Amino acid sequence: MKLVLASLVIMSLLACNGDNQAIPGVIERIQTSKDNILMKPFDGSIVEPKAKKIEHVWKQHGHQRVDHYHWLRDDTRKDEEVLGYLNTENDYYQAQLSNQDHLTDKIFKEITGRIVQNDESVPYRLGEYWYYSRFMAGQEYPVYARKKGSLEDSEEVILDVNLLASGHAYYQSNNQKVSPNHQILAYSEDTVSRRQYKLFFKNLTTGELLPDVIENTTGSVAWAKDNKTMFYTRKHPTTLLPYQVYRHVLGTPISDDVLVYEEPDNTFYIACYTSRSGDYIMIQSSATTLSEVRYLAADNPSGEFKPVLLREKDHEYEVEDFNGDFIMTTNWNAKNFRIMKVSIGESANKDNWQEVVAHDDETLIYGVETFKDWLVVDQRAGGLKHIKAVNWKTGESKVLDSDEAAYTMWTGYNPEQNHNKLRYTYDSLTQLGSDYEIDLNTDERTLLKQDKINGQYDPSQYRSERFEIVARDGALVPVSLVYRKDAGELNKLPLLVYGYGSYGASIDPRFSFSRLSLLDRGFIFAIAHIRGSQAKGRGWYEDGKMFNKKNTFTDFIDVTKGLLIKGYGDDQRVYGWGGSAGGLLIGAVANMNGMLYHGLIADVPFVDVVTTMLDEDIPLTTGEFDEWGNPQNKDSYDYMLSYSPYDQVKAQDYPHMLITTGLHDSQVQYWEPAKWAAKLRELKTDNNVLLLRTNMETGHGGASGRFAIHKETAQDYTFLLKLAGITE
Repeated sequence: MKLVLASLVIMSLLACNGDNQAIPGVIERIQTSKDNILMKPFDGSIVEPKAKKIEHVWKQHGHQRVDHYHWLRDDTRKDEEVLGYLNTENDYYQAQLSNQDHLTDKIFKEITGRIVQNDESVPYRLGEYWYYSRFMAGQEYPVYARKKGSLEDSEEVILDVNLLASGHAYYQSNNQKVSPNHQILAYSEDTVSRRQYKLFFKNLTTGELLPDVIENTTGSVAWAKDNKTMFYTRKHPTTLLPYQVYRHVLGTPISDDVLVYEEPDNTFYIACYTSRSGDYIMIQSSATTLSEVRYLAADNPSGEFKPVLLREKDHEYEVEDFNGDFIMTTNWNAKNFRIMKVSIGESANKDNWQEVVAHDDETLIYGVETFKDWLVVDQRAGGLKHIKAVNWKTGESKVLDSDEAAYTMWTGYNPEQNHNKLRYTYDSLTQLGSDYEIDLNTDERTLLKQDKINGQYDPSQYRSERFEIVARDGALVPVSLVYRKDAGELNKLPLLVYGYGSYGASIDPRFSFSRLSLLDRGFIFAIAHIRGSQAKGRGWYEDGKMFNKKNTFTDFIDVTKGLLIKGYGDDQRVYGWGGSAGGLLIGAVANMNGMLYHGLIADVPFVDVVTTMLDEDIPLTTGEFDEWGNPQNKDSYDYMLSYSPYDQVKAQDYPHMLITTGLHDSQVQYWEPAKWAAKLRELKTDNNVLLLRTNMETGHGGASGRFAIHKETAQDYTFLLKLAGITE
């Protein structure tokens, strides 16, 4: 193994000694023939849209930025000129791909054809009831149901989302929560795709909706034990930050709701929830680098919330209650977190804390779940997410892992604490997702459900690999990849590299039934576990944020080069893909070394970094100062400006690009990708195609139905296949 790693070091260092340097004939994409089908897959005779230019000057720290496309911002989303421009771009997109409509339709039918029409979740027990959701043939949305007593008893439908969604272009219900006595269902509704949810309440005995309707919430509720009082989180009307927690009593006017907590710091997000035991209402306030939890006994809903521990600089913690103790996941003197316990009511003094699971330099702890005799820990080591269980009494510990090279697992939904059976989910690049239940005392494991695919799927036909590639500064970047074993010589196959690399979010190697449409056409799919994620612990995240952000981008470039050096992929058919903050990644890579790639896809990309982070009225801005920096500070302004994709567009060649957005996006406002596309069109010096596709009915996550969501996936795949010269 050491010899293999050493050879990787040598090859990667040879290949990655500069953004635009490469070994001729090996990883440099050579453009010698203008007639090459890969170089001209699109119709150059179709006239590109050209956005008009109106000078708008931004001034900060004595520096001026001229933005000719600021006029594309319309917060009302009703300006006819702006909408006309977006529709013109959509028309151009459609014209360039219209001769591939048959392929898009074929892929869409392939993907949706793999979906099991009649499907059901694993039931879970709460009190006397078994709760579950199911899909019916041809329907886009789930049906939520329950059975009282046993799974053999008659079904009671508590919510049919298909009926609720009827007549809406977009519909999302992100939360459904029954009262402790199982008589009232609270559920959420968003019909715009702005993630501003209305709350409704349904009497499950009569089937009637209560008159209580609460607007502009996060969608979640926390029930008190009296079955009539609940707590909800309201969003700021401008920034959409969740910032207030209210108490509502069913049957009383919403105007009488009591504000029980308001977050004074606009860099924080808040959430309100019921603890797993059901004994406490919790309010979690979280910023990027610190957090604070408050609690209230659920049988005393009119009482005052108390802090578990007041917020401290650079201290993050989460809390679960168990048998009179708070179980705390904390990074206090523990970069990768550790587990402590303390009697409830004594947590404000750290001298009372007792260590349960120690800090480990090689293992990142995500969180815990408590059971009768066991503490279960979600953790990551060696880049792979898995589970450890620790016995409360004996201290015995055991790890649930896998023999596969690239996999992931996480704890499932375990609503009750008074037993020793853990439910968890296992997934990999080649194995269908599986829900298991394991008896932690006996290690007896039961498969509760394995996802299914319509048609035939043989995992033995695919190969999954995981290894590390050395970045230019010597960091070892993990890579997970998958391909068909019979696809042919690896160095002649199209290569797609996917990345994200922000907020500590790690893109784990999971199965995708839609991805089969690429793999079965010969693509190699690789995930670059770049810095900015937590693939290798908390330090991996910190080395890819703030003033280390450029490591995220160079890691992605170096992984791509390293893969080609190792013989994975045709150097003329290399593609990159990322979404949201991963779209920022793609935008930065396009500026730094775009012509390494034949094509790039940037989904809902966050690309106008400086302008957005200077505008505190835009959703998410203030809560992310510790991720990107605050450009009100000159050092942050200068650093962010040096990589901001929109600001760094220049007169140079760019690869073929597909940029997507949603008109109602609340996470990355539509005008960021729209402005970026317009500026790229103005300055780029190549003849490669640039496409902007705006979904005029949705937001950040695209369509809401289980079938409809794959229409855009099929369109994205068609773009890649057209570039790769694959027509069927």
